[in-house]
Amino acid sequence: MEKIELTEEQWRERLTPEQYQVLRQAGTERPFTGELLSVKDDGTFTCAACGLELFDSSTKYESGSGWPSFWAALGEDRVKLVKDRSHFMVRTEVRCARCDSHLGHVFDDGPQPTGERYCMNSLALGFEPAAAGAGDGTTPVLEHLRDESGPNCG
Repeated sequence: MEKIELTEEQWRERLTPEQYQVLRQAGTERPFTGELLSVKDDGTFTCAACGLELFDSSTKYESGSGWPSFWAALGEDRVKLVKDRSHFMVRTEVRCARCDSHLGHVFDDGPQPTGERYCMNSLALGFEPAAAGAGDGTTPVLEHLRDESGPNCG
């Protein structure tokens, strides 16, 4: 996969100010505000910065966290995992493997079969609906109850 490297000025031209803050400065959107949080259609979630396909809608589930959550990425070659020690925590940051944009974090409190919760910023994602006539038109969406401590993301 060919890497995409742009200057910060080029990223600012390409992205909205809100997307730039999340994707290029590792910001976090407020929970329950993202446009893609409630999307349950068949399709593929992509990197909002470069368009790389990241998550299939069949792995999206309701985590209760306020951010789009997935139990698996499309492949290990799609995301880059980085240790994040910010905000007095140790978390695993998820970055786009092609353009190195910040997407969110992954946690080990997700549903089976992986036990993972890729908690993504809606601003960091795009969505490509499945082509008409593809598949049987149904997407298994796993329901997952959050624990009372309220998971965080971003």
